[in-house]
Amino acid sequence: MLMRFDPFRDFDRLTRSVTINGRQPWMAMDAYREDDHVLLQLDLPGVDPASVDVTFENGTLTIKAERRPAVPEDSRVIVSERPRGSFTRRLALSENLDGERTEARYDNGVLTLTVPVAEQSKPRKVEVVTAAQPATSNTGNTEPVAA
Repeated sequence: MLMRFDPFRDFDRLTRSVTINGRQPWMAMDAYREDDHVLLQLDLPGVDPASVDVTFENGTLTIKAERRPAVPEDSRVIVSERPRGSFTRRLALSENLDGERTEARYDNGVLTLTVPVAEQSKPRKVEVVTAAQPATSNTGNTEPVAA
């Protein structure tokens, strides 16, 4: 068999083997805002939904998942590139998000977290009053605006 030298293939194999804290980086994530909530989508293919644990404490959202080996113990492994084991990802949420009301849904290997925007961070309509127009108070009484 003829083998060609491909430096990019070798570089790709090298970068895949790089680890963070002894583990391969995993749980790829997309995050985007939609109306009055933020959506976080994490790839967790092959993970049993029962092993997924999402907690919120002190402004930090923690996602834990475990992917168990699918290979029977008596088998001889030829190639093993799929990550397995326990994985954790921590996300510090800003004060603009209400982590207490986070919802989680797991579908087809994707964990979707919906984090609502905090009420105090939602845009509010501010009435603009002209100098000739009287301002109204909360009681409904009309009072002149002091200049």
